[in-house]
Amino acid sequence: MITKLAMTTEGDPTDWVKVLHLLVISFTWGMQVWVSFIAGFVLISQVSMHTFGLVQSKLFPFYFNCLLGGTAVNLAIYAVYHPRELLDWHEGVQMILYFVAVIMAGLNVQWFGPSTTESMQVMREIEQEHGLGAEVGMGSNREGYTKLREQDPKYKEHRATFYRYHGLSNLCNLAGFMSTTINLIYLALNLGTI
Repeated sequence: MITKLAMTTEGDPTDWVKVLHLLVISFTWGMQVWVSFIAGFVLISQVSMHTFGLVQSKLFPFYFNCLLGGTAVNLAIYAVYHPRELLDWHEGVQMILYFVAVIMAGLNVQWFGPSTTESMQVMREIEQEHGLGAEVGMGSNREGYTKLREQDPKYKEHRATFYRYHGLSNLCNLAGFMSTTINLIYLALNLGTI
């Protein structure tokens, strides 16, 4: 036990590292809250469906890459100052949560984000051919979309693919958000350390 105390205090982070860690995790969490829960709801009620899709296709790659970078920095800082051999139960949970956040962001960067965008672009082209997508709000012209799904198997297939990847992307985003939230709570409860 004395060895653990001596080793952790010898390697305590500087104030600069603590501030960096707090800024990065706060930035990451704030970005997740804004993109996941606020921006989409504001946009969906203000712009056409195709404009909304276009904004998401441009915003999400940037968002997911920033998220991956931020969570990787958080994990790196935490790992440097919390060697695996010295982790207690709570620190072990935090380390796992940092890994989960990195993995979830990585899945969105590498697979789910691009697959969702690709399917959305194909759907958009088909919808434009049928005069759909210019309406504002998700509830607009449900009959037109239902009719298109029934008439066009290619559209129906891409719609199913879109919703599958979009759902997986949202699930990863939510898991990463929860991981970051719990780590932020841990950090707030232990402000003297990182």
